[in-house]
Amino acid sequence: MTHAAPVPPDDSHLRSLIEATADAVAAAEPLSSDYAGADAETRAAVEEEVRSRADELVALSQDLHAHPEEGFAEHRSVGALAELLRAHGHEVTVGLGGLDTALRTGTPNNDGPHIAVLSEYDALPGLGHGCGHNVICTAGAGGFLGAAAVAERLGGRVSLVGTPAEEGGGGKETLARAGVFDDVDAVIMLHPFSHDIALHPFLGRRQLEMVFHGVGAHASAQPFMGRNALDAAVAAYQGVSALRQQLPSSDRVHGIFTDGGARPNVIPARAALLFYLRSANPDTLRDLAGRMTAIAHGAAEMTGCGVELHWDAQPAYLPIRFNTTLAGRWSVNQQGTGRKPLPPGIVPEFLTGSTDLGNLSFRMPALHPMIAVSGPTVALHTKEFADAAGSPTGDQAVVDGALGLALTVADYLADAELRQAVHDEFEASGGALDVPSFFD
Repeated sequence: MTHAAPVPPDDSHLRSLIEATADAVAAAEPLSSDYAGADAETRAAVEEEVRSRADELVALSQDLHAHPEEGFAEHRSVGALAELLRAHGHEVTVGLGGLDTALRTGTPNNDGPHIAVLSEYDALPGLGHGCGHNVICTAGAGGFLGAAAVAERLGGRVSLVGTPAEEGGGGKETLARAGVFDDVDAVIMLHPFSHDIALHPFLGRRQLEMVFHGVGAHASAQPFMGRNALDAAVAAYQGVSALRQQLPSSDRVHGIFTDGGARPNVIPARAALLFYLRSANPDTLRDLAGRMTAIAHGAAEMTGCGVELHWDAQPAYLPIRFNTTLAGRWSVNQQGTGRKPLPPGIVPEFLTGSTDLGNLSFRMPALHPMIAVSGPTVALHTKEFADAAGSPTGDQAVVDGALGLALTVADYLADAELRQAVHDEFEASGGALDVPSFFD
């Protein structure tokens, strides 16, 4: 008997999770802040600037949404962003740090604190802006424009950095290694989501390709003269499946076969797997990488094959390190728009992925809050989320998010006590990490 369709998964766990999350969201209180931030006059100037640019920001978001471009090929998108910034009198550099579609602009240099707002604009193959980077880009642009209007009077400096290819390309890490962030004290951006959340974890991620080399032979006439690379790959895949039982609940390993031979009557001399490894902190990600290495070597040993391990064709992603001090100001500033950003732990923390913002968060204080553009059951990287990112709720998130970013930047520049607390928290969390050498 032939079964043409898969058995649909039971959704009872998902439904119970949705109900429990809804109850927790309804009872939760948003984060607060112990710091005053910018004064009322400064805040009014910021809000006036952002509100006056709202139509332009939404128009840019819609334009990017209608013309999605994949990572490292966002030429039209970065050009449209540069055009908006130049129209408001800002000098813009397109192409920096070795990346043609990176962008930077900023207020004049001075000796004060320097905070950078980040924009992303890459899209997903086949899904367009299924991660809502059109919202990230334009909210970031609005946040910069709003903060730039007051930065000099506050004695500080604000930049906007456009970071290509977040979707697997690691543009932020490439720019960091090129020195783009060397003079930056803190970074801030937002991400669209199904809920408003001040702090939400993102996992570190590494990529691992296992390539097994065997000895080809005729599978019927002389199988004893072969060493089956596919057997080694299957053993490795099964070893990873067994490993999952012993992993922390926040760890993830998922992989595919990319090569398993060409014909059934030839013992494969080559087979390959590609895995993504994710973990909630750098140390456990490094440990997971060690265990995956042991599995690969064990599979090769038991089948008489050789193995090559190719790590991180693009830069590895670290998890996000929280900065609750900055997040408190973001929460206060978003409450002024009618939003109530949730504290961590209300929305299940396994509903997450990875981002190269994590790499910056281990170099300097960073903020990466979530802003709602969709209903609570819509997942990232889906057509439904792409639709939401281009909908009126996505447009509202652009304006609300731009205002939240601009006000939080102004708070950081204006309030020395807040700024000191931000950096004290960063140092108490371990301080700056040597990211490029961490996995060596």
